[in-house]
Amino acid sequence: MPNTTIIDGLDGLRALAGQKLGASEWKQLAYEDIVRFAEATGDFQWIHLDRERCARESPFGVPIAHGYFSVSRIAGLFFEIVDIRGFALVLNYGLNKVRFPAPLKTGARYRLSLELKELKDIPKGVEALMLATIEVEGESKPACAAEALYRFMTA
Repeated sequence: MPNTTIIDGLDGLRALAGQKLGASEWKQLAYEDIVRFAEATGDFQWIHLDRERCARESPFGVPIAHGYFSVSRIAGLFFEIVDIRGFALVLNYGLNKVRFPAPLKTGARYRLSLELKELKDIPKGVEALMLATIEVEGESKPACAAEALYRFMTA
């Protein structure tokens, strides 16, 4: 990706603490993406899948993505933002606080933005707390805001 942030080893990671790392390319949410996610998770709630009922009854007017779809895009878009070098392994260690402030509607464009909030030394590496936000184009609130933990292992 042309706008990726290079993280080159432990010193490079430490130099980025407290900084925004960038944003992924915009993606457009297709109804088919929601259907595939419902099939993978078994969550077939009407607000995600029933176009006609959404048009009649939903305050959003169209099907919306599952909240967990939005949070899952963090891992999927992470490597569009960063190019990691000089580590033996990078692990998605989990999430702290996760919120879904606004719906991600069918047809909307969204992207991930990342900020490296803080680092903590751990055996054989560093744990990074990142603020991960799934932004929705033209909306004031994001579809997802989460504290994501990644472990950068040196050995």
